Amino acid sequence: MSKTYEVDKKEIEKAIVFCPIKDDRDKEYQFAEISRLCFSADLEVVKIFSQSVDAFNRRTVMGSGKVEEIKEFLRDNPCDLLVVDFQLTGSQMKNLSDELGVKVLDRILLIIDIFALNAKSSEGKTEIKLAQNKYLLTRLSSLAGSQGRFGGKGAGMRGPGETKLELDRRKIESEIVTLEKEIEKIKNNRKQNKILREKNGIKSVVLGGYTNAGKSSLFNLLTKESIYADDKLFATLDTTSRRLFLGDNEFCILTDTVGFISKLPHELVESFSATLEEVKNADLILHVVDVADNFFKRNIEITNKILDDLGATDKRIVILNKCDLLTKPIEIEKNQILFSTKNKNNIDKLKMLIKEYLN
Repeated sequence: MSKTYEVDKKEIEKAIVFCPIKDDRDKEYQFAEISRLCFSADLEVVKIFSQSVDAFNRRTVMGSGKVEEIKEFLRDNPCDLLVVDFQLTGSQMKNLSDELGVKVLDRILLIIDIFALNAKSSEGKTEIKLAQNKYLLTRLSSLAGSQGRFGGKGAGMRGPGETKLELDRRKIESEIVTLEKEIEKIKNNRKQNKILREKNGIKSVVLGGYTNAGKSSLFNLLTKESIYADDKLFATLDTTSRRLFLGDNEFCILTDTVGFISKLPHELVESFSATLEEVKNADLILHVVDVADNFFKRNIEITNKILDDLGATDKRIVILNKCDLLTKPIEIEKNQILFSTKNKNNIDKLKMLIKEYLN
């Protein structure tokens, strides 16, 4: 069994962000997404720096001039850490930390940190612990003695991995093997549950979509539950399943699971394979979209690609949520439905659609 870990929620830390830009058309989207991630990690973004980069600097990712610009800014505006919207090697994190004198997080560690903040179940804690260990294993020698001098708390140091910088490689490798065995047990239990559902003719419906699209709010509305929901990315991490009654004595099992994001770290995809089994095994996906988001079409594309990569069913209903916030009409495609968990409209229509897709 997994141990229980207390996550340290210290006061909000001040952060500066660096975004390497490969395509100027993605700049606005990238800024918005990394800002939301930082907010979800309880970080206050003081300033975002960016640089168009064709070939990344092998030592620091950013150019030497940008390093000096950030160093100059930090002299007058002390901050706790730098967040780099890119996957860094251990040596790059150490080099940046040494140059700037602040703690450094890359995109992967930031997302892992948000997961560590929000994992509540033993399953979720096991999965995030595995992701942290895999992340640290490849960076252990570079990170030791660098990040540690900024203390063992705060963003990037939370959850079950907070003491790992002091552990030796063999212990981490051994722990990874143990955790992977636990994950396999969870996956086997899920497979048995699937066999039992199929034997009894019970269909499985999973809520999927870009993180913070309103999946948990929709789950609560449909099942009359009260699972935690918040206006932050990855606020809901743990899988929850309940019966959803569709009328005429028909019901299915509705499951709320982790949300998706662009460039989802492979460490999380591997570590959360047990949770993602629910998505793969579903008979129907309710693809929830925040239609009030300026980038909702981009988010639909990201989610569809992840679902396709997972091998999820192509039976999908796209729920254009938060339609009450729309200021102008939008075109609705065949498998889409306008919805608002706030106004509770179209519930009966959605249930009818679910029955139609399941039969």
